[in-house]
Amino acid sequence: MTKTRNTVAIILITSLFFFWGFIHNLDPILIAHLRSAFSLTHLQASLVDSAVFVAYLFMGIPAGIIMKKYGYKVGILVGLILFAVGCFLFVPAANTMSYAFFLSALFIVACGITILETAANPYMTVLGDPNTATQRLNFAQSFNGLAAFVAPIVGGALILSEEPLTAEQVAALSDADRLAYIQTETAMVKGPYVVLGLIILAVALLFFFIKLPEFRDKEEGSGGFLKAFRHKNVAWAVVAQFFYVGAQVCILSFLIVFAVEVSGIEAKDAKVYAGVAGLLFMLGRFVGTYLMRSIAPSRLLFIFALIATALTFVCIFGSGKMTLYAMVAVAFFMSIMFPTIFAIGVEGIGADTKSASSLIIMSIVGGAIIPPVFGYISDFTGHMQYGYFAVVVCFLVVALFAFQQKTKPQEMNSVA
Repeated sequence: MTKTRNTVAIILITSLFFFWGFIHNLDPILIAHLRSAFSLTHLQASLVDSAVFVAYLFMGIPAGIIMKKYGYKVGILVGLILFAVGCFLFVPAANTMSYAFFLSALFIVACGITILETAANPYMTVLGDPNTATQRLNFAQSFNGLAAFVAPIVGGALILSEEPLTAEQVAALSDADRLAYIQTETAMVKGPYVVLGLIILAVALLFFFIKLPEFRDKEEGSGGFLKAFRHKNVAWAVVAQFFYVGAQVCILSFLIVFAVEVSGIEAKDAKVYAGVAGLLFMLGRFVGTYLMRSIAPSRLLFIFALIATALTFVCIFGSGKMTLYAMVAVAFFMSIMFPTIFAIGVEGIGADTKSASSLIIMSIVGGAIIPPVFGYISDFTGHMQYGYFAVVVCFLVVALFAFQQKTKPQEMNSVA
């Protein structure tokens, strides 16, 4: 009976990885769309990611408190409700034609997702054999990768204009025409987000009525959240996750803009490359899960981080379509980074698992901080490619994390 209940729980939790992956991977479409509608600079457009990922900083600890006090199921339900509310707020954001309102709606969505990730990631590691926790989490995260493949294609078809105007063309319009253009562009996002909100509400009802296994530790309530830092793997994971998420956002969220500005691809074709990047991201997680049967997760992470670094240098110093091909390939080698860092971070820490989960999820705020750095470098130098030096630094930090775990396995547990 327990095994069956665990299987049902794994299936339901895996679906969550798809849903938040879908909404996150609509961001590249949204950035390209809003950049055209509001004539944004790279730095201003990066605020889309900042609005999303700053929520992880603010909601990480509250999410952990909810789980510690009420359990995983309640945390998931609260997360789903906030997720849906944020999606519905896209309607008034579009009606008011306010970029700030869009950012606020994205923040509410991200607050819900923060709670979901804080619950779902550690929950997946305890639903089964501890020895296969990393593989199980990578498998679940593969459906996040599936969303990365589907979202750009679906979002591109429903949201992106076939022929978006440039900032210069928008500036040349009369006041009335400019207002009409912005109104038309912003209205295009309402339908997809309303539908997504309704689907999320339906999923919340499903979770409400289905009984899920709960895992509580008798020592769970003792001490504060920062106590989890006594485990060296937690401290390393927080740092590595901060930089990894920053790199992922810079690569995937700006891929369409990069394809147009650097590689010379038309906007209507660029979304196809975003879809291919999502496909490789998904395949990378399936391949990575398989390879972990014979290669230690930390060693595989180290190899993938070095390859991603090399490909990013191609994006910086290359030209034409070669740079775009390299960037798409980076998605494959990024694929295992988040779940592997997370699983290593919570490995063998017992009662501190939920606290560590909150801390690692909070470190996702790197997705709010690194992209503006990327945008500033791009705008300051006048060359978008130079912004990816920030990404190189991020991947090198991940490689250092993996190397430290690979060479010092005896330090995986508490150093207190």
